[in-house]
Amino acid sequence: QESLVESGGGSVQAGGSLRLSCAASGRTLRGYVMGWARQAPGKEREVVAATTWAGRSTYYLESVKGRFTISSDNAKGTVYLQMASLKPEDTAIYYCAATKYGSSWANPDYLGRGTQVTVSS
Repeated sequence: QESLVESGGGSVQAGGSLRLSCAASGRTLRGYVMGWARQAPGKEREVVAATTWAGRSTYYLESVKGRFTISSDNAKGTVYLQMASLKPEDTAIYYCAATKYGSSWANPDYLGRGTQVTVSS
C-alpha cells in the first residue's frame, strides 16, 4: 500500500535552514512525479517544488527559487526538500505529494499527513 511519511519539520529563526524528508512506500509511487506542497493558515495549498525520481526535471515556485532544493534518492525511496534562507512567510504545513505525469497538482494522487515548519523573525 502506497504511503508518504514526512519528517524534519520544526521551528527555526529567519535565515535558518531545515531539511524535510519524505519516505515513499509502495512500488507504484516510483512512476509518479514527487513534490512538496505547503499550506499556510488562511491560504490555499501551493506546490513549492517537484521532481521526477531520476531528477532530470524539477519545478520550483518562484518565491523559493535559489533557497529550496528538491532531491530524490531512488534507492531509499526518499524525497528531500532542503530549505535555506528561510523567511517567516515560509511558515506552513509542508506536505509530501505524488501525482501522475501530466496531472494537476491541485489534487495530487497521494498526500502525506504533513509536517509543520515555523519560521520566526
